[in-house]
Amino acid sequence: MKNKTVRLLAVELLTRVESQGTYSNLALNKVIEENNFSVKDTKLLTTIVYGVIQHKLTLEYWLEPFIKKANKLQLWVKELLLVSLYQMVYLDKIPDRAVFNESIEIAKIKGHTGIRKFVTGVLHSIRRNGLREVNEIDNDITRLSIGTSTPEWLVEELIKELGITKVESILDTINTSPKHSVRINTHKVNKQILVNELKNDGYTIRESEVTPDALIVDGGFLPKSSEFRNGKMIIQDESAMLAVESMDIQKDDIVLDACAAPGGKTTQIAEKLMKGEGKVWALDIHKHKVKLIEENANKLGLISKVSAKQLDARKAITEFDSEKFDKILVDAPCSGLGLMRRKPEVKYEKKLADSYSLHDIQVNILEKVAPLLKKGGYLTYSTCTILNIENQKVIDDFLKKHPEFVQEKTYTKNKLKDERDTLSLTIYPDDYMSDGFFIATLRKKIGVDEYGDCIFK
Repeated sequence: MKNKTVRLLAVELLTRVESQGTYSNLALNKVIEENNFSVKDTKLLTTIVYGVIQHKLTLEYWLEPFIKKANKLQLWVKELLLVSLYQMVYLDKIPDRAVFNESIEIAKIKGHTGIRKFVTGVLHSIRRNGLREVNEIDNDITRLSIGTSTPEWLVEELIKELGITKVESILDTINTSPKHSVRINTHKVNKQILVNELKNDGYTIRESEVTPDALIVDGGFLPKSSEFRNGKMIIQDESAMLAVESMDIQKDDIVLDACAAPGGKTTQIAEKLMKGEGKVWALDIHKHKVKLIEENANKLGLISKVSAKQLDARKAITEFDSEKFDKILVDAPCSGLGLMRRKPEVKYEKKLADSYSLHDIQVNILEKVAPLLKKGGYLTYSTCTILNIENQKVIDDFLKKHPEFVQEKTYTKNKLKDERDTLSLTIYPDDYMSDGFFIATLRKKIGVDEYGDCIFK
């Protein structure tokens, strides 16, 4: 074990995610970039890391009877046992003997003789005694929580909003592997040429049912592909592309992306402006994130249409004239609970109180940017969460205070959920196996006519 094995790297990465709050997807990408893994090893590392985080509550429920003094257990030892247990239960092609041997070897390298004996004893005890059944849990909420590894507060809140049938459907899907989707940069390449190039490089390509701007790509680590490095595509979830898609950007529009980093939606807007006189202003509070927006726009060849600025969106009125923008996107800071499949640790980190605090911030951002929109213009609000308090409730509270705005129905190119009763569009993780996402479309009135109808032109 001169070089760190996949399983040792998985233990160390999971320990870092748990102790430092590191995002699993970012940490995982960094480890893969730093190591010359084969496709097989990359897949195994990804599977173990995501799998352990996704099934954390279930794995801890199974492990608990075998640990007498859990509070004294070093975090890396716990993660090693969870990694071992995950492989034993969920990875059928890996024999227990191989799991045991490498887990014991990792315990020997990272710890002392006592830890090695402890890990050996726990693993043999699990194999000898078996695991307790989740179905034996009497409380329905607790059983669903442990079975799907979702905190009880979130299970309860989702059931209140959506009903048990929909919630079971959502939670049945959040522990599956996320799709790898990319957005085609049509400024540099057309769809068919990109498809052919990726296929020639050994990738498998599927069409997205969510948006024609996306491709589903499998078969390798996309950040290392020449197509990504050359800016012909950007890695972005299908659902996240829908916010800009719904805005129907015209080539001469002046657009504000109020909460822009890392710039995926900014560059999506800029792409629509390349043949006209339009421009997009991209704001973020943090200087390093403004730099990231500029780097992404540069790589995609779209920087001529982007002005990135370090600025809190709530202070935008101090920098821009009133009614400057044709369209405004507020992709608001949120709890991120629509990303449970892609960033599984998010469901353990958040509490309902966080969503209520975010609600106030979200409404405030809308109120602060509202004067910057031209009469007749569109304000699009989006989040990557699925809780109503951060979604339609934000819109409802904003509209109560701002009668100069009305909500209109949100549309997409593929007519997703067009039969729905709501004006806003919510994509749940089980709908298309993409990220959970919310989009609302608001329009600013010029006034009302003699019949009380809104005037927009």
